[in-house]
Amino acid sequence: MYDDYLWIEGIPFLCVWFKPEIIREVHDNFVVKDEDIVVCLTPRTNWLVQILCLICTKGDPKWVQSVSVWGTHHGVESGVGFELLKNMEGRRFTATHLPFQLFPKSFLSSKAKVIYLIRNPRNVAVSGYFFWKKLNVCKIAKSWDEYFEWFIQGKGICGDWKNYFMVSQAEAFNKIFQENLKMAGFPPGMFPWEECSQTSRSYVNTDI
Repeated sequence: MYDDYLWIEGIPFLCVWFKPEIIREVHDNFVVKDEDIVVCLTPRTNWLVQILCLICTKGDPKWVQSVSVWGTHHGVESGVGFELLKNMEGRRFTATHLPFQLFPKSFLSSKAKVIYLIRNPRNVAVSGYFFWKKLNVCKIAKSWDEYFEWFIQGKGICGDWKNYFMVSQAEAFNKIFQENLKMAGFPPGMFPWEECSQTSRSYVNTDI
């Protein structure tokens, strides 16, 4: 699956969209302003940003109707987004798929507002399968079964979907699905979610 990816701290990124030097620059030197609004979201949740844009404009659709979906929010980790945002004056509205360990360090000393978006994992999986199949910018699964296997193993764009959960959410997810899998007769240890939960815990700052 990863022939078309670059790896940064164990996280896969598409080579056609991301450059390691930009992601490092974002992490080390990008300055998050107090007035910024940052949307942290898992892949395949960008459509929710459109709703947030309408909230920011108090329901006025002129902005979202006048530009493309990428024009309403710029991903700071992309080359184009980084160049636009670093020179933009006033409040900036940006969205990012970066996991916490790669997020701009300056965020921790800012008063920026953060909106955290997650989506039902089942919907993320189905949406991702058809999206990547249609986009055709990287190696894609030969079937839904193969894609689902990649998905539950954490082989996703910008990291494992489950590492976007907060610790409490990951623990609640594990508990519910372990009970359901047990009732369905699946053997224990079939899915690597416990390991993902431990990994995500190490990236959570409980003081934020």
